[in-house]
Amino acid sequence: MPVRTTGGTGPVATTKPAPQETDEKVGNETTEPVADKGPGPDDARHPSPDEAHHPGPDEARHPSPDEARHLNSPLLLTLLLLTAVMLQGPIREALSAPVMQSWMTVFVAVMVQALPFLVLGVLLSAAIAVFVPPSFFARALPKRPALAVPVAGVAGAVLPGCECASVPVAGALVRRGVTPAAALAFLLSAPAINPIVLTATAVAFPGHPEMVLARFVASLLVACAMGWLWHRVGRTDWLRPPDRPSYEGQGRGAAFWGSVRHDVTHAGGFLVIGAMAAATLKAVVPEEWLRAAAGNPVFSVLALAVLAVLLSICSEADAFVAASLTQFSLTARLTFLVVGPMIDLKLFAMQAGTFGRAFALRFAPATFALAVVVSALTGTVLL
Repeated sequence: MPVRTTGGTGPVATTKPAPQETDEKVGNETTEPVADKGPGPDDARHPSPDEAHHPGPDEARHPSPDEARHLNSPLLLTLLLLTAVMLQGPIREALSAPVMQSWMTVFVAVMVQALPFLVLGVLLSAAIAVFVPPSFFARALPKRPALAVPVAGVAGAVLPGCECASVPVAGALVRRGVTPAAALAFLLSAPAINPIVLTATAVAFPGHPEMVLARFVASLLVACAMGWLWHRVGRTDWLRPPDRPSYEGQGRGAAFWGSVRHDVTHAGGFLVIGAMAAATLKAVVPEEWLRAAAGNPVFSVLALAVLAVLLSICSEADAFVAASLTQFSLTARLTFLVVGPMIDLKLFAMQAGTFGRAFALRFAPATFALAVVVSALTGTVLL
């Protein structure tokens, strides 16, 4: 039996290295030293718990049969078009009904009136977001929010558009660091006190020039009051604009048109929803209800306030609609002109899409109540 040495300079031949001894013991089960072995098939078949809960990229590229059956947008659009073609007879008959013709008339009218100004607002919003540095607003507006609110309210007179243009512009102002109270004052005042709207009001009421002054005063008071109210009781978590794509690293031209495409798609969808709701309610509200409400001073104000919300008429044309409601008092018609540009169905949908649903559910009712009270008081004093 060979003698093993544990130290010194004994003969090396009498000592077997441990790795070789291990290999001899396992025989044909191993062909390489243990230290050189890589992960075997058993290791691949039995992943660790962490690996079992995190599928690799190969699994992500092969969705399950349930995921593969989900409808995508092109397929859904194709199915809708095929359904419309197969049911074109019943659809044509339904659209020929008087109620549907009235619905289509109101829907198309709201879209035709609002879409050009929505595009104008989107272009201004993109220009503000891309070309105007944030420091400009810090210099243009007072640092104190209480003073910035009336300044922003008066600045609304320079936007030649309607409420559909003011919503995306106000959203851009908030994203550029303007205090929300000032941006909201601008949002409410711009559609009602800009030169185009005031000129249309003067043309619609040629015998009552005081209507122009009353509309300007009441609208500006409501805008400033809502801005101050938001500054006092508004909370940051109520104002949650949806995520927007980032255009950092792109040229100004690419960033501008990318922002335009995003806002047109986003705000345009909510405009369509609001126009559909306005057309639906306009088609089902009986005209007899309006005539009955005109005889009571209080009910007439409330009736035209609600009507302004339901009709969702563009502020560029609402003065002519108000002038045609001759059975109502001037104060009630002033309420129609003040409420409509600040809150209606399409505006509620656009505000919810721009600033978040939690904001719209609080801001819209408060705006409606304050606009009714202020317009009624202003009409009592000036008309």
